[in-house]
Amino acid sequence: MSKLYAITDSQLLPGNKLFTAVESVLQAGCTWVQYRDKSTDQERRLYDALQLVALCNQYNAVLIVNDDVQLAIAAKAHGVHLGQGDSSPIIARTLLGDNAIVGVTCHDSLELAQQAIIDGASYIAFGRFFPSHTKPHAKSAKLALIGEAKEKFPNTPIVVIGGITLDNVHMVLDAGADKFAICHELFSAADITQIAAKFIEY
Repeated sequence: MSKLYAITDSQLLPGNKLFTAVESVLQAGCTWVQYRDKSTDQERRLYDALQLVALCNQYNAVLIVNDDVQLAIAAKAHGVHLGQGDSSPIIARTLLGDNAIVGVTCHDSLELAQQAIIDGASYIAFGRFFPSHTKPHAKSAKLALIGEAKEKFPNTPIVVIGGITLDNVHMVLDAGADKFAICHELFSAADITQIAAKFIEY
């Protein structure tokens, strides 16, 4: 299974560009996509999520909704990703069911990761590890954290995020990451399929 976890960006992918871009990464072999849109246009967000779920189902991939459990339910998405200020993983798990993917942002904290796992997280996410276009002011994390988390939580997949590029992705994988999340580096590319394919080679 591909280690690439593609995260959409509503600024980079306005309108129908969202769907063509996501299909490009799916065609390249990406199996995990996160729909991330911080706008308040609920009608459009539901439309987007429904279309992306249908697309992902065509390619035997999963669609994870960022930060919005109710949208994930309405769109019949495969899961949800939660930040520390969002809904509880316990509530998300209860509402979405045992088979749903529930990811939790843990920044640079093993303590937050441990609590997320106790609360039912399917995976724990750390970062940022490098300077990031999407979240330039996010707190940085050290690469050593990945190995520490791998040792402490051997049964929980570790996702890393933040400024990951083709030049540094080997560093997070060598440190023990199970998946790497890419947003700007992927969806700002002139040829999204080509760069996705290069990431998928790892």
